[in-house]
Amino acid sequence: MVRKKKPGIDFVSLGFIAPAFLFFTLFIIVPTIASVYYSFTSWDGLNPVIHFVGLANYKEIFTSARFGNALTNTMILTVFISILENALALILALLVDHVKWGKNFFRSAFYVPVLISGIVSGFIWKIMYNYNFGSINSILTSIGLGEYRQDWLGNPKLALIMVGVVLIWKGAGYYMIIYLASLQSVPTDVVEAAAIDGASPWQRFKAITLPLISGAFTINFTLSLINGLKVFDQISVMTDGGPGFTTETIVYLLYKVGFNEGRQGFGTAVGIVLLFIILILNAIQQSVLKRREVQL
Repeated sequence: MVRKKKPGIDFVSLGFIAPAFLFFTLFIIVPTIASVYYSFTSWDGLNPVIHFVGLANYKEIFTSARFGNALTNTMILTVFISILENALALILALLVDHVKWGKNFFRSAFYVPVLISGIVSGFIWKIMYNYNFGSINSILTSIGLGEYRQDWLGNPKLALIMVGVVLIWKGAGYYMIIYLASLQSVPTDVVEAAAIDGASPWQRFKAITLPLISGAFTINFTLSLINGLKVFDQISVMTDGGPGFTTETIVYLLYKVGFNEGRQGFGTAVGIVLLFIILILNAIQQSVLKRREVQL
């Protein structure tokens, strides 16, 4: 006869859970609760005296032209990189999946930018964008297109897009790996059967491949959305939010007002608002993409 285990506290399980739970509590839960509190204060980050100001920080956020500008820049950058980054990643995945030789080489080569830190990649591209000695302007001059030389990061109309190009270059390889793994799970017999029936490559891709990799779209668009909303490193290195405020995003605004301007309370409130923006947009995106997966 099997003896039933008496209900009670499983101290062995608690012992295994405790370190991770303690770490999560100290570095996630406690700072989050503290941030909510500080968002209602005018704390400068140093003064031991903390003044409670209620909803003043949030009122300033939603009436501030600077926050509106940062929100607009963030949305433009997020949409730009989410679409183009995933498009490029899918194209690279399809190319790597169909090459007859050197598949591991190309997969590794396309993934290399992912391994470069955001700060280093920002410095590399800042040099490439330089008007006087940057490689981009030098190439344009050498092929007879010198009239198209630009101050790529100094032009208010181009600076945000140029930062987006760097983010796409750096992140596409990561999403490519996810698409590639999903492509390799597509049954070859189904694709071959469609080819025998006379379906063109595009028809096979549209009717078979895309539905079967729709889960990868959900993952990659979610990741690119979050990464776009919290971009910081490249902007810090390449533009410092300029020229003017044309590349200042919400996260960079949070950093500038919280640390450079000594307004930790206001900066924390910006962070709380950003958290809710991420949650809302992610929920909307998840509902749309998941519905598409079910339909397919």
